Formats: sequence, structure tokens, C-alpha cells
Amino acid sequence: MTREVKETFGSGPGGGAPAPPAPAALTARVRTLAPSMTRSMQRVAEAVADDPAGCAALTVTGLAELTGTSEATVVRTARLLGYPGYRDLRLALAGLAAQQQSGRAPAITTDIAVDDPIADVVAKLAHDEQQTLADTAAGLDTVQLAAAVTALAGARRTDVYGVGASGLVAQDLTQKLLRIGLLAHAHSDPHLAVTNAVQLRPGDVAIAVTHSGSTGDVVEPLRVAFEHGATTVAVTGRPDSPVTQYADHVLTTSTARESELRPAAMSSRTGQLLVVDCLFVGVAQRTYESAAPALSASYEALAHRHRMPRKGP
Repeated sequence: MTREVKETFGSGPGGGAPAPPAPAALTARVRTLAPSMTRSMQRVAEAVADDPAGCAALTVTGLAELTGTSEATVVRTARLLGYPGYRDLRLALAGLAAQQQSGRAPAITTDIAVDDPIADVVAKLAHDEQQTLADTAAGLDTVQLAAAVTALAGARRTDVYGVGASGLVAQDLTQKLLRIGLLAHAHSDPHLAVTNAVQLRPGDVAIAVTHSGSTGDVVEPLRVAFEHGATTVAVTGRPDSPVTQYADHVLTTSTARESELRPAAMSSRTGQLLVVDCLFVGVAQRTYESAAPALSASYEALAHRHRMPRKGP
């Protein structure tokens, strides 16, 4: 499929039908996709995530009645979650229920109140971070990840776009790539991002980091890079968002539920940083002969800055 056809019809990355998600990834996919679903589909998705054992015992008609929707809505929800049909979703629900019964995680609410003791804040945030990492790992498409690693390892140049909290993640990735001798730039200024994207060509890589997938200052430079032939990668929490139209490879992150004291900009960064680390380690593996000496040299160049000065007599 050509890039033009992909852009016109919005086909998923890689082409063809992906394998259904593993049972462990079901809850993560519900959290990721629910915001973009219709309200009736959200009811179905929330029901299967909240009670996988109970829903696994229901027919498509039974689940439709339970959620106050239609059989067609149940089937559409199953397909949006990545399963060919409702039968495949029921099998995944049964598998997820079995996993939960064998070792259920402790019930800790992530809602943080203004008057929570600091010890409770630590426990809730730690649980929140752990769940985000587990959900991101479970839902990450390793085929897409490997393709992105291959492109990065052979790139002449890599540009990374991100603003706000995602801009910090973009800077983290470029710093890592620079440490192993690769040419990389992070762009948080939208004007510089676009003017640099114009210079990209086949053999270069452009990466957009945006949880919402609809941040114009990030989508626009990725579009320009895409149109100029660069290999494009989107790191996003919304796999059906505008940024994916211009991405050859989509790496989906998960995020914890938002709260008043912890907005998405904070919780999404955890999943993004995991993806960045996976990209970096994968590239370092592919380029080990050059990456290892470069990393060693960068450590040596900075070593004197980390030594405590000696006190005088």
C-alpha cells in the first residue's frame, strides 16, 4: 500500500489484520480506546473490563441486554478492541478472568484527595505508575516497535516533536540517541519543527510524541516529514487520532485515569518514557559495535563533573 493510499483511507500501520490482543492487554485497550468510542460502545467496553468473568459467560444477546445496547454494538466494540468477533472477545475475557483469579492485584484507588496523608499519596501514585507501565507493555505492538527500531538504527537523521510534558519525553529520547553517536534533534518550537521537517527525506526518521494525538504543533511537522518521504513514528495514547494518519509506525501508550491533582499530561509521561527506553535499547542492540564505544566516551567526558571536589587541608 502506498503512503498516498494509507493517508486517504486511514489504513492501520503495517497493513493486514493484526493478531487479536492477548487477554492481559484487554483492559489496557479499553482504557486507551474508550475515550474515542460512542457512549453505547463505552458501556460495553466498561462492562467487559469491570467484570470479565461475568461477561465471558454471556452470549452476545446477553451482553447487549446487560449494557442496554444492541448486538451490533457489542460486535462493533469487540472489533474495535481488536477481536475478529464476539466469540474471540469471550475467549479473551475467560483468559483474563482466569489470570485475575490466580493473582488479583490489591484494590487501591488512584483517586487522590486533597487531605490524603502523604503515605497514601505515595501508595496510590506507585500503584498508578505500575499499572500504566503494565498496560503500556501489554498493549505495545512489538512488530511496530521492531520496525521503528530498524528505521532509527539506520537513519541519517532523527527529528523528534513534542510540546509540554511530551516535549520532555522528546528531549529524553534525543539525549539517549546522541549518547550512542546518532544524529538527533528535539523540536518543541512549532516553527522550527516544520522548517526542519521540510529538510527531511527518505532515510530520515521523524517521531511525534503526543498523548492526545491531536496536538497541532506536533501533527503538522509529522505530516510535513511524511510528505517528504521520511519514515514516521507516532507515540500516542490514541491509536485512532489525527497523528496516526501520517505515521508509518504507531506505538500506543496507556495512561492512568485522570484526577484533579494528576492530569493526563503527568500520567501519560510514564508510558511514553517506557516506549522511549524500548526504542533506545533496541537501537543500541542493533548498533552495538558503534553504540558501546560512543556511550563509554560520553560517560568519560562527563565523569569529572560527577566527582566531589576535594576539601582543602
